[in-house]
Amino acid sequence: MGITVVILTKDEERHIERALESVSGLADRIVVVDSGSTDKTVDLARQAGARVLVNPFTTQAQQFNWALKELPEDTDWVLRLDADEIITNVLRNEILDRLTSLDSSIKGVYVLRRIHFLGRPIRWGGVFPVRILRLFHHGYGHCENRWMDEHIVVGGSTVEFSGEIIDDNRNSLGWWTEKHNSYASREVVDILNQKYKFMAQESVAQLRGGNQAGIKRWIKENVYARLPSGLRAFAYFFYRYVIRLGFLDGKEGTAFHVLQGFWYRYLVDMKLHEVKVRMEKENVDVETAIHEVLGINVHSQTETE
Repeated sequence: MGITVVILTKDEERHIERALESVSGLADRIVVVDSGSTDKTVDLARQAGARVLVNPFTTQAQQFNWALKELPEDTDWVLRLDADEIITNVLRNEILDRLTSLDSSIKGVYVLRRIHFLGRPIRWGGVFPVRILRLFHHGYGHCENRWMDEHIVVGGSTVEFSGEIIDDNRNSLGWWTEKHNSYASREVVDILNQKYKFMAQESVAQLRGGNQAGIKRWIKENVYARLPSGLRAFAYFFYRYVIRLGFLDGKEGTAFHVLQGFWYRYLVDMKLHEVKVRMEKENVDVETAIHEVLGINVHSQTETE
């Protein structure tokens, strides 16, 4: 069974060679979809034997789904990998050993994903590793249409592998905060769309019989979303850092739990508040307020620079 690896990139020269090396001996074909890199990303990818496609960026979901349509008809299995991620040797061997023996009804494979922050593995806080679907039969899977936190949806049975993908971004902390500032704006769009429904949107949220991603999305949309704005960010941080022992991850872990578990969630709440205030004070609709406050045109699904 052939495996095609799809990697979305923009200015990833720091990571791309490492990602490609991790799937060496596993992938029959590697497709890099670049959205306008100004560094050596494209050259490095081509030198490593990857096929490079260029497409303007809209959202992660749209970019990935566009890539799926560009794959050759003989594509069998598709593995999605981010440029700052690597496949562990354990997962690579597991895929090589088990994939060919799967029942024909299996259309998707869940794997584990763990994050490293400032070079340190995050082991506490109850958030990692997470189980995500990253490997699937071409033609049976696509990425749900969301602005943030998108997941792959598969039509068919799935199986779970125990190997891990490691997210180990080597960029600076300043880059990380700028990126998550953008993520926060995107997440606000999804939250507002859940209420005002100005765009078609999929959701993997499912409590009964759902997988990990579905259960977490259901809790986020039906429990977390109903807690008081601002206070819920602190409650989530307290749960991760104190109750789930996040403080055991050391200095780097503390930075991660504070920034990703509190700062980011609080930033989302305040941006959401800012949009709602603009709607009330200026008497504008939600799409206009989003564009004025966040710089996002929800109709074209592009961001203003």
